[in-house]
Amino acid sequence: MCFMKNFDAIVIGTGQAGPSLVGRLTAAGMAVAVIERKLFGGTCVNTGCIPTKTLVASARAIHMARRGAEYGFETGSEVTVDMRRVKARKDEVSGASNSGVEYWLKNMESATVFEGHGRFSGPHNVTVGDEELTAEKIFINVGGRAFVPDMPGLDEVEYLTNSSMMEVDFVPEHLIIIGGSYIGLEFAQMYRRFGSEVTVVEKSSRLINREDGDVSDTIREVLEREGVKIRLNAECITTGKRGDKVAVGVDCTKGDPEIEGSHLFLAVGRTPNTHDLGLEKAGIKTDNRGYIEVDDQLRTNVEGIWALGDVNGKGAFTHTAYNDFEIVAANLLDKDPRRVSDRILCYGLFVDPPLGRAGMTEKQALESGRNVLIGKRPMTKVGRAKEKGDTDGFIKILVDADSKEILGAAILGLNGDEVIHSILDVMYAKAPYTTISRAVHIHPTVTELVPTTLQGLKHLE
Repeated sequence: MCFMKNFDAIVIGTGQAGPSLVGRLTAAGMAVAVIERKLFGGTCVNTGCIPTKTLVASARAIHMARRGAEYGFETGSEVTVDMRRVKARKDEVSGASNSGVEYWLKNMESATVFEGHGRFSGPHNVTVGDEELTAEKIFINVGGRAFVPDMPGLDEVEYLTNSSMMEVDFVPEHLIIIGGSYIGLEFAQMYRRFGSEVTVVEKSSRLINREDGDVSDTIREVLEREGVKIRLNAECITTGKRGDKVAVGVDCTKGDPEIEGSHLFLAVGRTPNTHDLGLEKAGIKTDNRGYIEVDDQLRTNVEGIWALGDVNGKGAFTHTAYNDFEIVAANLLDKDPRRVSDRILCYGLFVDPPLGRAGMTEKQALESGRNVLIGKRPMTKVGRAKEKGDTDGFIKILVDADSKEILGAAILGLNGDEVIHSILDVMYAKAPYTTISRAVHIHPTVTELVPTTLQGLKHLE
């Protein structure tokens, strides 16, 4: 027997877009139902950005301790890694964010939290356990999960994903990572620094295939220098057991046809959590990959229902999910017609050194038919990078020669994930590149070389 409860709005999921939206809706005088089936805060807080970057920080500290001699000090003994303490630190940082979101929502005036799996039973009805909730406005914010491919032999072995890796409190002897893109590479470097033997298996001809070749090649050089083994062109990948080992078969142009390791980590993409929401009962359309179809203001095909965050396929990042909240709130509450299409693609890859990316790649700029200028400067010519002993990578900026607007940039190197924002802000302003090329930046920093890079523009052939 279901008990009907009426609300002004229902928010399903407490990932990045959800809690802030609940805050705006309740502040506007609405009674809001919040549904969370598992962990408050979603992927970023529990199994994504916050815990993984905390692990990255521990791995970097360990790596820098091993490099002590380069900086004029000795630790006195070999650096040892206590993964239980590494995990405990990660849990503390991540747990504080998780509990903070939960406390905020459960103590928010006019918000009622329901813990359980929410499923649509109609276009304005959602059931949670034995309760049925109704509202004229419903916001879907259920996120995504690791994609598990239909890979031969996978049912025979145990494997890890970005979620289950959060429970690891030991150093795997040999971690085999299937997938040479963003998640896979961060974990590859991280666990190599913790002390694991690491092999990355990637079906493409290079790592992170969506990036330009110079980015892919430089990151590969960094990882291989640290001892990560890279296997590319692995078109046919199989898995199986070899005693107490995991065996991964690869059809590569080079190297042994089989790799044996102690643990297997799948990092082959993400998939939306739409398989068990009852979307068909509400008449909500999805695409062929399961993402909820939305318009430029994140409205679904059903009146009064929006989809925010990873579930809509419009972005796979915490910052795009938060921007989804801003777009919905602006249109619904502020009469401010913000749109997804106003957003400039930007993201980071948090290997060490990190990559900050904004706008077009070099390949995309060429294919656009524009008259393109390029400026590029190696980090070996950046004083700050030399002082820090961190000279891998480069600054690369693309400019439209006719409009003078910046088309895109890649900063792979020391603080690249932070420096990229000085370029991104100029892009949002639609200002000419001279706005930043003529600016006077602080010395000694990495950002001070952005104007210098723009002062050396050449035509891209």
